[in-house]
Amino acid sequence: MTTGPHAGGGGDADDRAADETPAVLSVGAAAIDEWYAVSNLPEPDGGAFADEVTSAFGGVGANVAVALDRLGRDAGLVSRVGDDEYGRRALAYLDETDVDGTHVAVGDAAHTRSLILRDPDGERAIVTAGESFRGLRPGADALAAMADADVVFLTAYAPDRAARRILDRVESLRERSASGADGAPSPDAGDAPPALVFGLSGAVEELVGRGTEPTTVHRFLHRADLFVADGVAARAFFGSAAAAVERVAAAQRRAADPEAGPGTLSRRGPTWPRAVLTRGADGMTAVAGGEASRFDAFDVETVDATGAGDAFTAGLIDRWLAGEPRGAAEPGEPSADREAVASGVRFAAAVAAINCTSRFAQPGLPTRDEVEAFLAERGFGPDGNP
Repeated sequence: MTTGPHAGGGGDADDRAADETPAVLSVGAAAIDEWYAVSNLPEPDGGAFADEVTSAFGGVGANVAVALDRLGRDAGLVSRVGDDEYGRRALAYLDETDVDGTHVAVGDAAHTRSLILRDPDGERAIVTAGESFRGLRPGADALAAMADADVVFLTAYAPDRAARRILDRVESLRERSASGADGAPSPDAGDAPPALVFGLSGAVEELVGRGTEPTTVHRFLHRADLFVADGVAARAFFGSAAAAVERVAAAQRRAADPEAGPGTLSRRGPTWPRAVLTRGADGMTAVAGGEASRFDAFDVETVDATGAGDAFTAGLIDRWLAGEPRGAAEPGEPSADREAVASGVRFAAAVAAINCTSRFAQPGLPTRDEVEAFLAERGFGPDGNP
């Protein structure tokens, strides 16, 4: 097996000191998406005709990192690519961005790639192959870097062993930050631990043996500062959208309980932890501090919704976490905190909506100026406030 870091990134990233950690570390695949524009999505034993075949770059981890990069954030990717043509293409593309690829390893397994069938109405079917990302084993350097990051994002497509190791690492940082051996504030802890963001997508059967197992997902539900789930995953793991909201709200109330212990979450204020359950064009439900609020999606002419959920998650990270100073936040006024929840959801919804107006997962990811112009056209300020 071949392993080791790939120092990706161009432009300003080349000026980063060797020991400097990106503000946001995204853990996930840097995949190659192979696109087939088909006449129809075939039924079992059926067929279809593709009048166009092309490829593009994707993967949840890379999508989130590139989206944050486009918004001007300092982002890095923790991943594993194959030592083959597809893996080399992924690394070459990463080199064209400012995403730091220091913690992207190269292994002998075939590179992770997705076959995407898309019909004329925009409906899709996705099949993923390749073992490179399934072999992800975050090394000591990547785990050490998490102590200096502001945010760690992890997708449920990460292999379970890697997901558990990262969660254990963040929890140990929380415990170290909370107190020293004698119960007093630790002089060695320094800044607060990174905020932990978990993205749940896909049905249970899609993840078993490939991604994060249900028992580990349950741990993230009770430990993540921000938990994001799409409609398919919410129904698969919780039974229904309503049940998902109630389970998430209950987990948040428990996490905010001071008796729950320092390993539960990083304390940030009355509306933390937070979760968002997305339903595509039908909007989303934000659950903050145990209270739920529904929001509408922006109405745009959708060309391709692939990667919209990842763009949305990146927008939430940008507005809610990446810009905050490190350290435990002082609880703010509840009304102001609620406004921050609403404005953040609107900003993230704008990032996702703009991305839907272009084909493929990454070419349409917007810059901050583009998001602010989009919001202004709809009567909102640059931060999503009315």
